[in-house]
Parts: sequence; structure tokens; C-alpha cells
Amino acid sequence: MRLASVNHLAALGAVVAALACGGDSGGGTGPCTPAPATQLTKSGDQQNWYFNNQLPKPLTVTALDVSQCPVPGVVVNWAVTTGGGSVNPSQSSTNASGMAATTHTLGPPGNTTQIVTATPTAAGLSAVSFTEFARAPATTGAVDLVNTSFSPKDTVVQVNGTVTWTWKDQPTPHNVTFQSGPAPLPAASATQSTNGSTFAVTFTKVGTYTYECTVHPVQMTGSVTVVN
Repeated sequence: MRLASVNHLAALGAVVAALACGGDSGGGTGPCTPAPATQLTKSGDQQNWYFNNQLPKPLTVTALDVSQCPVPGVVVNWAVTTGGGSVNPSQSSTNASGMAATTHTLGPPGNTTQIVTATPTAAGLSAVSFTEFARAPATTGAVDLVNTSFSPKDTVVQVNGTVTWTWKDQPTPHNVTFQSGPAPLPAASATQSTNGSTFAVTFTKVGTYTYECTVHPVQMTGSVTVVN
């Protein structure tokens, strides 16, 4: 009698799982069987970045049916509707996870608010919009070496801009040694400890540079992102 009860509960659980996935062909344990898409959800909205540069994160939409099952094969057209710039690709289809994506390169100075619209071609689905915020990058950056750390840890500067590191942790010795980035990497600083000592680098190539203090490589790491 107890075995029959257990089997009944297992069968009931399988039915519930199948219904939650929008279909029953998966037997309750496999992938759900999607019905026609009824909605698009979005990710990548409300980013803050810099004019004439690609956003750090892609813009994505996910097509879902009435039971929240992801729907593949939905064609989405992407277009910049405010602020100039560009998207790539301008058309994409949802994959097996129901997701379609594009990248957005922000437009030139003039529109701090920039909008991209994703328009599905399937009937019954509404377009969704992404609002992004653009600003001009700094032409200089300043980093302090203090309390056995780089402050700030991450810096963004416009190409051909200069970042200056200032020692403020006497008597603890530190250096700035680049680990990765566009070649050739900048030369490392001297290892020094005197407060007020400085080290400056002008960055002429777009990309992300990582660096560390080789005296304290675990706790002292940082980056410089160089943008257009």
C-alpha cells in the first residue's frame, strides 16, 4: 500500500512538471515543448557607457510562451531609434534557449539618451525598447596606491589619455606592472615607497589593460579600459 502511494506521488509530480513546461512530450523530465511565443523579456537595458563605443554587455531578448517555456526560431529586427550609432547584427533569431542578441555601438556626442528597439516578426508579440546612457570619456585618470590597494581599482580613459599613479602608502613598497593588454604593454614602474612619487602612462591603443603590484600580487590588481 505504501509503495502504491509513493508511485502515485511520483506520477503526479511528472504531470505537474510537464504542465509547467507548456507541454507533455518531454515526459516531465526533458526539455519543455514550446507553444507560440507570447512575450519578450529583455536584458542589457539601462547601461551607462561612452559615445562612439560598443556597450560592455550585449542587448538580448528572450521569447517565452504562456507557460514561460523558451521559444526558438523567433526572428527579431534590431534598430537604433534615438541617438545614432549602430547595431550588429540588425536581425537575429532566438536560439534553443529562446534568446536573440545584438551589440550596440553608441552614437556620437549629442544624445545622452540612446534607444534601440527590438521588433519581433512573429504575430502577437510586441516590440521592446532598450534605453542606454552615453557620456564623454575622461581624458585623464588618477589612481592612488594606498592601504595596499589601487584606488580606484578600475579606470576608464579616452585613447591618447594619460593615467597617473601616486604613491601614498609609505613605507610599504609598491609598483605598477602590466600583465595584459594590447601589445606592446607599457613598461613597469620602479618599485618605490615614498609618498608623492608618481608614474604616468599615455595609452594610444583601445583595449583593456590589467596590472598588479608584483610585491603584493594577490590584493593589488587593477585595470585601465581605453575607449574611443
